[in-house]
Amino acid sequence: MSMLNIATYNIHKGFSHFNRRVVLHGLRERLRELDADIVFLQEVQGEHRHHAGRHLNYPDEAQHEFIAGSVWPHHAYGKNAVYEAGHHGNAILSRFPIVQYQNKDVSAHRFESRGLLHCEIELADGLRVHCLCAHFGLFARGRREQTRALIAHVRDTVPPDAPLIIAGDFNDWRNQMSETLARALNVQDVFHLHAGAPARSFPARLPMLRLDRIYVRGFGVTHSEVHVGDAWQRLSDHAALSARLKRHDGI
Repeated sequence: MSMLNIATYNIHKGFSHFNRRVVLHGLRERLRELDADIVFLQEVQGEHRHHAGRHLNYPDEAQHEFIAGSVWPHHAYGKNAVYEAGHHGNAILSRFPIVQYQNKDVSAHRFESRGLLHCEIELADGLRVHCLCAHFGLFARGRREQTRALIAHVRDTVPPDAPLIIAGDFNDWRNQMSETLARALNVQDVFHLHAGAPARSFPARLPMLRLDRIYVRGFGVTHSEVHVGDAWQRLSDHAALSARLKRHDGI
């Protein structure tokens, strides 16, 4: 297949602003409307033992499984933050088989649990794409450590000529990461390629900060979009990003 639709979204653990209400049902519908082949999710609640008792419409299964349903039959979850009531982390949903996956701890300190979820996905034509879902920390020093960990992990586990997608919430509002990743891994931000600058994705009601990214290697970009407006702004504090990718010749 020559075209690939992808999306990334920090889902705020399935709750609206200030955790007032469960928004998983609306969030699932909006994501399905994007018709993405692969979805990168951050702040996914893998388990919480109290939510179902407090909210009548809370699903029985893990949030990524509820969102995936029959649309994305293949999915992987990386547990990062663990606490008495449960845990949350990153997830990747895919229409295509996930051949293998691993979750790497890249926490910079004990106050923020962060991880890299790495999936190798086999597309319909047999091409394998390495997909990494990331959620980096709030502090610049920690993000620098996590950037180094990301680069080392990719160099150690991904062939240099393999197609690569890295997406998630990087909290990199000063855009200090893109040049480093471009030099080290030959990846480019899809919004920079398509629109000339990284996407503004936070806060969802009036996006000003460029926190969320999609980096690619081995693909061109035919479309990119920040999803804002009434249908989206009540679902999370972040805006969702999507892109349509086209494989480079020879891949």
